[in-house]
Amino acid sequence: MLDLFAKQRQCLLLMGHNFVRDKSELLKKWHNIKYVSVLLLVVSAQWPIMNYTIYYIDDLQLATASMSISYTNVLTVVKITTFLFYKWRFAALMEKLESMYHELQEEESKAILKTSNRYAIILVNIYGNSVGLTGLYFMVAPILKIVWSKIRNTELQLELPMPMRFPFDFESSPGYEVCYIYTGLVTLSVMTYAIAIDGLFISFTINLVGHLKTLQHFIQSKSFEQNDEDVHKQISFYIRYHNLILHLYQEVRQIYSPIVFGQFLITSLQVCVIVYQMVTHINTFLVFVINCTFLLSILLQLFIYSYGGEILKNESLMVGVSVQLSNWYNLKPTHRRMLWLLMLRSQREAIIRGGFYEASLANFMTILKAALSYITLIQSIE
Repeated sequence: MLDLFAKQRQCLLLMGHNFVRDKSELLKKWHNIKYVSVLLLVVSAQWPIMNYTIYYIDDLQLATASMSISYTNVLTVVKITTFLFYKWRFAALMEKLESMYHELQEEESKAILKTSNRYAIILVNIYGNSVGLTGLYFMVAPILKIVWSKIRNTELQLELPMPMRFPFDFESSPGYEVCYIYTGLVTLSVMTYAIAIDGLFISFTINLVGHLKTLQHFIQSKSFEQNDEDVHKQISFYIRYHNLILHLYQEVRQIYSPIVFGQFLITSLQVCVIVYQMVTHINTFLVFVINCTFLLSILLQLFIYSYGGEILKNESLMVGVSVQLSNWYNLKPTHRRMLWLLMLRSQREAIIRGGFYEASLANFMTILKAALSYITLIQSIE
């Protein structure tokens, strides 16, 4: 089997998560301290970011520049907190989906899951590269500016990777170096948790979609012309398989509910701020490109959740269609009723929801349309 969760496990391992239950109390306490320390590190970054916003409150352009970073930080806190709270449920989902692949006997069924897993890995890699490049840009940009100023022999202005203000001298050595390292650690934590948690969501949903397609293949490919006992076993297996997929879907929905709510709410706020930055700096090419890149990055993050929720919802409805397209007419009334119950259950969409937000492409498009409306509104005011 393709290692569906390889990149996610690497990121979580970097943050200290090895998914091995600690036997000694001392080791448990050490690991808990380590996890909470990373969370507190990310939380602590909120103060210098907000301090920057307050300091430049009279300059709307500078104040809003830090707000988008602040929203990203808050969203990361939500993700880390949710992951720490449901850590072993995340681990159990990964183990169950991997074991389900090995339990399948048909090669054609395994081929369907392989295709789904390969697709999920491609999306996770694209998303991981996007997050990595965005974080790398923020960290490298100040260094490049320092090098460029030395080459041109101009006045050196030290800038931090993020818009932050500290209660000590952070604009000269050694305060600048300390703040730069601190910002780098925060950025690393934000990046790794984003890749791991968002990557797990798209892998979970695409893998469940693969199992739904496998179930449809089972139902449509059988002639149902065997003896009653064999037919009964087949249909009973389909019902158990469907119930297991729906149980795993409920698990994904429950553990990702706060993340989905935070993702849609905070991204909506980020879009407002970044669009304002884009419009007000439309004549400054470099700043405009930076804001466009950042906007695309957060929209890609939102798209991961919207797309995963959309395909899971649509594919859950297709189970009922596969029953209609099957050779159900070869069944006796008793077995037809069993298939009818399965079809009836599949008419309830498998929706990933967080609060009043639903992870769907329709909601993703709503936010995109709102972004265009903000651009028009701000330009008319300007």
